[in-house]
Amino acid sequence: MQGTAFVGALPYGSLGHATNRRVPPPTERNRPVVSLPGFRSPAHPTSRRPRRLRALVAAAAAAALMGLLALAGQPAATAASPHAAAPAAAGSGYWHTSGRQILDADDQPVRVAGLNWFGFETANYVVHGLWSRDYKDMMDQMVSLGYNTLRIPYSDDIFTAGTTPNSINFSGMNEDLQGLTSLQVLDKIVDYAGQIGLKIILDRHRPDSSGQSALWYTDSVPESTWITDLKALATRYQGNATVVGIDLHNEPHDPACWGCGDTSVDWRLAAERAGDAVLGVNPNLLIFVEGIQTYDGVSGWWGGNLMGAGQYPVELSVPNRVVYSAHDYATSVSQQSWFSDPTFPANMPGVWDKYWGYLFKQDIAPVWVGEFGTTLQSTTDQQWLKALVDYLRPTSTYGGDSFSWTFWSWNPDSGDTGGILKDDWQTVDTVKDGYLASIKDPGFGGGSSSGGTSAGTSSGSSSGTTAGTSSGTSSGTSSGTSAGTSSGTSSGTSSGASGGGTGGTGGGGCAASLHVDNAWDGGFTATVTVTAGSSAIRGWTVAWAWPGSQQETSAWNATVTQTGGAVDAVNLSYNGALAAAGSTSFGFQATGSGTFTAPVLTCTAS
Repeated sequence: MQGTAFVGALPYGSLGHATNRRVPPPTERNRPVVSLPGFRSPAHPTSRRPRRLRALVAAAAAAALMGLLALAGQPAATAASPHAAAPAAAGSGYWHTSGRQILDADDQPVRVAGLNWFGFETANYVVHGLWSRDYKDMMDQMVSLGYNTLRIPYSDDIFTAGTTPNSINFSGMNEDLQGLTSLQVLDKIVDYAGQIGLKIILDRHRPDSSGQSALWYTDSVPESTWITDLKALATRYQGNATVVGIDLHNEPHDPACWGCGDTSVDWRLAAERAGDAVLGVNPNLLIFVEGIQTYDGVSGWWGGNLMGAGQYPVELSVPNRVVYSAHDYATSVSQQSWFSDPTFPANMPGVWDKYWGYLFKQDIAPVWVGEFGTTLQSTTDQQWLKALVDYLRPTSTYGGDSFSWTFWSWNPDSGDTGGILKDDWQTVDTVKDGYLASIKDPGFGGGSSSGGTSAGTSSGSSSGTTAGTSSGTSSGTSSGTSAGTSSGTSSGTSSGASGGGTGGTGGGGCAASLHVDNAWDGGFTATVTVTAGSSAIRGWTVAWAWPGSQQETSAWNATVTQTGGAVDAVNLSYNGALAAAGSTSFGFQATGSGTFTAPVLTCTAS
């Protein structure tokens, strides 16, 4: 998927849509399409592991609990159990492959079971959410939930001299990141990941922050630059086994081919050139190679078609380093023919076998589902996710003899999938997280540094479904390209009261209140809560007028438009109907300087 510079919850990763091609529209996976206030907004895309008896018993108990919850009709969200969170035997050192397995330095099978945390590939040039929370706090939370790996997308822009992050709050958080370049912030994340037992896979997501590219090169970012920057990363983290590998390029798609022999479009040959260049610097890294869109006339998801890899394998100068990567999504990203098959979801294992699963099942190579995600809003998407989780194989039964995966995404600001976190960047979507419980494989143990794992920083977990992701539009942000809303950087000081709120009038059948969640020089984020009156309502509109020069730049869970200083926010299809006294919320980011005075809100029901 594609990411967008933002501070909210918009689409990320763009599964672009081409005529007669079964792929999603070019909104950021449509992914995050939210722009942070005052920040430029980018567009928007194994083996059986020996277990100790204690771990097996714990896994069996967890599986039994999951079964009971499934009978009750609800997936369970689970933080890592005390046993699972303990340093695991597997995962040591650099990794390599053998058949369909990924093995650690001691030849023990490992399973990548992690998350995508995007942002470096956007015009914020850093992982998203640092405007709301400390990076270490979020990483501790990831570990506490049982995830073991981070896939971190980036663009080649972070190698440009002078590229600095522009969406970090330094006030009481992230203080050790102040004054650093994007690459230096990445160093900090890698360092802390090593301390708490997270592994890192670096993902060259796009050539620059403006958007996804079909091929690994563009007119402005040639293949030579792509390879030079890959080698720079391999050199930068040489000797640091926290970084286990590099995903060479995100979602190659038409006109990319596999095995056609044309060096200008044959992704398999390009992956060999780049992979050999990386291994020439650091021969210990895994090389993750995604699929394409169309092979032999059969199309699928961008990066999700590995049908040609069996006949035309990627062959590198160092053996046992290739891991194939597939991407797979649900209808919240785009419609595909298999979703309307009368046998759905029973047909899905056959679909996955055809596109990429055969590589694992025939013991050809390991397969890592590098991206998959959904808003879970539709029954189809819920059935799809359950079927995929079953297909990937439960850890309690198969251990490392399983498909590896990283869920899209940790961020809530992925417009067509949402994330594990809800829009407040704190609360875990326990339903979505719960679907993944059986395929998690917590922890590789921490390093010698201080900073061990958090015992459970997930706040305010909810058993309800996520209230939708940012499918709402923001007037003034681009749904697919970098809008460049602001080139200023966040200095980390709060320019206004971040805890204030204001009540709205309730005479229109509903009331609204605004709370400023975070503020810094040049911008802020806020949450608006809408509450129905004594009677149920079918929809709502919240209006207000800014007291100064504030400008809304992105929004989630509502369609927000601004004309001059007047702002209107209208519900989306899934959050307009409210029971009597029921409530929902939406959020936005805006630019503005000076002391912030909260406006008076008016709510009108329909």
